[in-house]
Amino acid sequence: MTTRVGVVADTHCPEFMDRLPDRIFDVMRGVQMVVHAGDIDGASTLAELARIAPVEAVRGDHDRSLTTLPATHEVVVEGQRIVVVHGNRARWIEEPQTLLWTLSLGYFRPHSGLARSLRRRFPNADVIVFGHTHRAHMRRVDGVLLFNPGGVHQWNAASVKRRLKQNPGWFEWCWLQVARHMQRVEPPSVGILEIDQDGIVPRIIEI
Repeated sequence: MTTRVGVVADTHCPEFMDRLPDRIFDVMRGVQMVVHAGDIDGASTLAELARIAPVEAVRGDHDRSLTTLPATHEVVVEGQRIVVVHGNRARWIEEPQTLLWTLSLGYFRPHSGLARSLRRRFPNADVIVFGHTHRAHMRRVDGVLLFNPGGVHQWNAASVKRRLKQNPGWFEWCWLQVARHMQRVEPPSVGILEIDQDGIVPRIIEI
């Protein structure tokens, strides 16, 4: 028996997106479970995803209203231990990298050490699902699959323009003046994990 798990992260809906893209529902048709790796933003987003399949979710650093969600969560699928975590770290690590990413107009790749940090933090996991970076990642480290589906929401010229119309605070407004000139942007994406007794087949799918 093969179990298909849909994996999403960083939807930021309705914070930065008015609604989830229709493509998510097409890609995830037939999955038995949906895992959300945080920065969901609204309970309505979880309700929409629950139309696809039961949802397992963790709290991200933008999920201030979803206080009942855990910061980490473990599910077992076909004998595989899947740890789900958002992946945000201390501000003294995060903020300098975010600044460099912004000033480089997207060319600097932040959070390069995050996957290995999570591997050390969860030594008994078979799969570690994380988000936060808005960048797809699919790599095995010491036999453990580190899997980031990428972000459903991505900063680009269109998303910055939409956010500016929502009257953000002055600090974010200033940041968006730089972000709207991003030269290197990641495509929105989600993931699928196909799991059976022989192992796991991961896929990243652009939406």
